[in-house]
Amino acid sequence: MMRLPSFRYHAPTSVREAAERLAASPGDSMLVGGGTDLLPNMKRRQQCPSVLIGLRRIEDLKRMSNGDGLTIGAGVTLTTLLRHPQLRDTHPGLWQAVAHISTPHLRNMGTVGGNLCLDTRCNYYDQNYEWRKAIDFCMKKDGSTCWVATSSPKCLAVSSTDLAPILMALGASVTLADAAGERESTVGGLYRNDGIHYLTRRPTELLTKVDVPDQRGWRSTYWKLRRRGAFDFPVLSIAAAVKRGRDGAVEAARVVLGAVASSPLEVPEAADVLFGRALDDDAVAQSADLVAKVGRPMDNTDFSLLWRKRVIREFVTYALREIRGDDVTRIRLQLRTEDIQV
Repeated sequence: MMRLPSFRYHAPTSVREAAERLAASPGDSMLVGGGTDLLPNMKRRQQCPSVLIGLRRIEDLKRMSNGDGLTIGAGVTLTTLLRHPQLRDTHPGLWQAVAHISTPHLRNMGTVGGNLCLDTRCNYYDQNYEWRKAIDFCMKKDGSTCWVATSSPKCLAVSSTDLAPILMALGASVTLADAAGERESTVGGLYRNDGIHYLTRRPTELLTKVDVPDQRGWRSTYWKLRRRGAFDFPVLSIAAAVKRGRDGAVEAARVVLGAVASSPLEVPEAADVLFGRALDDDAVAQSADLVAKVGRPMDNTDFSLLWRKRVIREFVTYALREIRGDDVTRIRLQLRTEDIQV
């Protein structure tokens, strides 16, 4: 049985109190919302803070509101967001992404902020302490070598958040707070393509809310490849949002590739090629080709990297076809219920 290491626990009731607690020992403290990722990591000794600052008693982090857009507190649970009465109609891509995260039990605990700040993953890193010690520790924790690519100067662990790609496609922003005040960032600006230093969030900051702009006129979707159809981390994800005019021509678009690098990757070229065009097969194929050129999966998650790179094009095609109105129900059901043979 793997046990948690010793730690001190604080349960602040306000954002300011949490920020002050964090500022008191920023290098040795971590924030915990639902704990569905952090606590297993602590049991494997991947993350070993001596202080945990719990956020569940901060009511301000649990608020959601509709105005010109949608504001989601970082402490809102994934289940609460999934059950938002209008989410499936107004933000279908976001609803799909939340529904694809883990299981109902873990969605009951996991939070929006927790998923956005999810630790990067790697087959060489996501093992218990004894396993990692036996092969010699990797660069991400206790070692100096990235076992995915031994000559790499940086860690190549993969971003596995489901929410970040779709929120980037929706043009969302986040608010970060510390003891001195608040600052805003785009969701994309929250990430670096570095498996260790994957967040731009400062050690003294906590993520407090997400603001999604008005989506009227936009259609969005989220597609996820995973080993188990019922629940699993993504090994490839595609988030897309497209705004079309009355004549059907694309007025704006965003396409984001997830789970193939240490950060989600927006591909502006794939959006630009759609501008002013109908979402016909030629436009869809050109956009899919451009995304596939950007995707460079590494051999540190499930399935072979060459096969995952090849199916990027197919997943972008599925996403854009769904946005234009094609019936892709059969494809979605196959990805959920059938074993994928490689």
